[in-house]
Amino acid sequence: MSTPTDTDHVDVLIVGAGLSGIGAACHLIRDSPGSSFTILESRDSTGGTWDLFRYPGVRSDSDMYTLGYSFRPWQNPQSIADGPSILSYLRDTAREYGVDQAIRFRHRVVRAEWSTAHARWTVYAERGDTREVVTISCGFLFTCTGYYRYDQGHAPEFEGTERFTGPIVHPQHWPEDLDYDGKRVLVIGSGATAVTLVPAMAGRAAHVTMLQRSPGYIVAQPARDALAVRLRRFLPARLAYPIIRWKHVILTMVSYEVSRRRPELMKRLIRKGVEGQLPAGYDVDTDFSPRYDPWDQRLCLVPDADLFAAIRSGSTSIITATVATFTETGVRLTSGEELDADIIVTATGLTMVALGGMTIAVDGAEIDLGRTVAYKGMMFSGIPNLAAAIGYTNASWTLRADLISDYVCRLLREMTARGLRQCTPRWTGSSLPTERFMNLSSGYVLRSAHLFPKQADQAPWRVYQNYLRDLLLLRRGTLDDGALVFSNPAPDPVPCSSPRIRGR
Repeated sequence: MSTPTDTDHVDVLIVGAGLSGIGAACHLIRDSPGSSFTILESRDSTGGTWDLFRYPGVRSDSDMYTLGYSFRPWQNPQSIADGPSILSYLRDTAREYGVDQAIRFRHRVVRAEWSTAHARWTVYAERGDTREVVTISCGFLFTCTGYYRYDQGHAPEFEGTERFTGPIVHPQHWPEDLDYDGKRVLVIGSGATAVTLVPAMAGRAAHVTMLQRSPGYIVAQPARDALAVRLRRFLPARLAYPIIRWKHVILTMVSYEVSRRRPELMKRLIRKGVEGQLPAGYDVDTDFSPRYDPWDQRLCLVPDADLFAAIRSGSTSIITATVATFTETGVRLTSGEELDADIIVTATGLTMVALGGMTIAVDGAEIDLGRTVAYKGMMFSGIPNLAAAIGYTNASWTLRADLISDYVCRLLREMTARGLRQCTPRWTGSSLPTERFMNLSSGYVLRSAHLFPKQADQAPWRVYQNYLRDLLLLRRGTLDDGALVFSNPAPDPVPCSSPRIRGR
């Protein structure tokens, strides 16, 4: 693989044009205006998750006052918003900042190689239309790819799937022409996708059954924020928005901390909320009492209690059991009971992947990301000039992605001011920590834990799920903390940077 010429070089290369990538580019324009950048996007459109998922009812599972960008307040009255509204918001933001002109579509990054001698990354991307591998170099690599595979969801092997005569659909690959009007629909799964799909399909299907192997925690929340509606009547947006945003930040943090410190109390509170939404005499213990503590796995949010409303109406039922085999007309459970269905939806989860699946090499040495330690939850030991926008598991993704973009801009300004070209997190511990990068026990996390870095028990090697702590650590904390090593002075004189935005 050859090194590209300077004609195809940028200061910062962003990988991914979804929620994180668009936000990162906007931060660079706002906070590091001297930096040139390009965005490489593997698909042919912007939006990431919000363009990929097309299943009925797709929506946010966090409030939009924190899932939206800090620098561009969410104005829609819906706090829990539908996918098309979120996609429109992202694309409007990209157009407003001119970010849409910096995107190279159908460029899937497959490999990145760092050269200390040249203080740059050489990045290899495969073009989706021609399969040609193109190269671009950069001084700093910023991956904004999320952490799951876009081309493949998790699909466990079920016996007898070939016998079922109807369509079997995974939500990640929803067919545009799927007709479920008046049909019996069986949704296998109990996570956020399942609890979104079921009430959305219930209005048109003859009946929807949610078949879950085990229950998860489900919490109802109003789709509209009453406080936001009232404040907007009396206050200008610039004053109302911070109040609304901080209200959601604090409520989310308090809920999480209570869950971790007083799990039995949180269990009782969640159960009480569920019991108040279900018909009298409903078997709550079987269908709504998980075996784990709150926030061992993510909580599922249902806006305006729509799932419970569907259950009360009789259009939806929940069955907690395991599948023995698919049949010609549905599935047979291990109990021997048969469930008939015209359509089966396998909402069985995601497949995680680190850094979009790209391979990494530093000065010719291949890097196993699972053998690195996460620095401030965004960089990785031994890998220079690379950051990843990875959001919270217990709060809105964007809260942390915004902080990481802030930090990257601080880092770039500091390196420019000091005439340095390289920053590398250095782990000096005697052995590799064993704690997982993500502290969830969900199946999709456990299946892929070996692909991700480890974390230690204290800063800056601890991945804190705490916005206030990260606010101090990333936005206010010192850059010279002893763990991040600056090196590689720039030649004198420093070459002129290329244009600020480099597009197609």
